[in-house]
Amino acid sequence: MNIELKKKSVLNWWKILAILLLFYTVIGGLLMEVPRRDILNESIRNLYFHVPMWFGMIIMLTISAVASIGYLSNSKSRFDIIASEMVNMGAIFGILGLITGMLWAEYTWGKFWSGDPKQKASVAGLLIYFGYMVLRASFSDDQLRARVSAVFSILAYPTFIVLIFVLPRLVDSLHPGNGGNPGFNAYDLDARMRMVFYPAVIAFSLLGVWIATLRIRIRTIDNLVIDKNYEKENSVILDHKVK
Repeated sequence: MNIELKKKSVLNWWKILAILLLFYTVIGGLLMEVPRRDILNESIRNLYFHVPMWFGMIIMLTISAVASIGYLSNSKSRFDIIASEMVNMGAIFGILGLITGMLWAEYTWGKFWSGDPKQKASVAGLLIYFGYMVLRASFSDDQLRARVSAVFSILAYPTFIVLIFVLPRLVDSLHPGNGGNPGFNAYDLDARMRMVFYPAVIAFSLLGVWIATLRIRIRTIDNLVIDKNYEKENSVILDHKVK
């Protein structure tokens, strides 16, 4: 019994870390001193929430793409569940990242939506993964759904990376680090902000993966229950035929 408890505590260390880092991020993000910059002022604190959301999204979409490759390699349903749930949670983080970015834009650029290339690319990238969800819902056959979705996910991932990280850097943009604008790393993200920013990235990434793993467990249990009920129904039908 003690050995099992020790194993569980070892396996759950990263969840405890996620909770601690989230508390640290919220408290540090709101209360710790930040650089005083023209226009940005106190809104620079949003860096602790807006950017980590996108980092978490990228991590979850990466896991989804890897799981999709895993499914095409051995056709295990668990890989399909992982891929789909990571996309679902990644999309939620993407929406939250977009909302926090729009709120930030209202205070720094003067309006929620300015047609900035990175804003447009972000929406386009999210629409690709919304298409993934619609595609999955359009199939009734589980195996066909999993195979087509896996191919879609693998192709969508590099397209999304290009939209988010490559194309906005080729044109003029209001975002830091794009279109000739200096990035935060160059003049804003000093040692004080790094003390909160990096833990925030880890915290939100772990939170997203944690929620996704809960969803994966629920769906795995649901599938097991369905399989057992199916086996029972078949056994009952066979018994009636034998009698």
